[in-house]
Amino acid sequence: MSGVAKQRASKPATLEDLLAIPEADRRHEIIDGELLEKGAATGEHGGAQADLVTALNHRFGRRPGGRWPGGWWFATEVEISFAPAQVYRPDVVGWRRERAPQRPTGVPITLLPDWICEILSTNRRNDLVKKKRTHHQCQVPHYWIVDPAEETLAVHRWGPDGYIEILAAQRGEIVRAEPFDAIAFHVGVLFGDDEPEE
Repeated sequence: MSGVAKQRASKPATLEDLLAIPEADRRHEIIDGELLEKGAATGEHGGAQADLVTALNHRFGRRPGGRWPGGWWFATEVEISFAPAQVYRPDVVGWRRERAPQRPTGVPITLLPDWICEILSTNRRNDLVKKKRTHHQCQVPHYWIVDPAEETLAVHRWGPDGYIEILAAQRGEIVRAEPFDAIAFHVGVLFGDDEPEE
């Protein structure tokens, strides 16, 4: 735990506490009122994150129309305010352009995303429990979990009683994963496989 997190352990952390950390050193989140430093990403984590962004942005990170579906904005590791005591840095997020005509900006971004993907690493419990709970409360429509250790992808859709897992896939499978189900997706691309030539 960083010194900043220790000094705030007795009272809920605020956005001001988060922004007081120099930007170059800020890999922190406010989770349930606690200022926490994100663990360093493994090579597997970083590779999966880069490959996911490359695959999605190529096809969806553009205006609708043309050869690819388009219609989305994507960002990685940006601070998003979910509530006063919840400011997260999701691994990858996306907003539908029909809801966000301009790329979301600011620190933190206050427009909630339409899709979030967390890539499991040292922060597994937060991604699988605390953040998932907050994303559901904020009605984020889709939440993906990529697990580099197990080489799996889990796709969750928002429902009134909780997230519903609508797809579980592993390396070697080709899937159509909401909300990007307009195209087939090779799960192995997340884990170092080459994408087939188009």
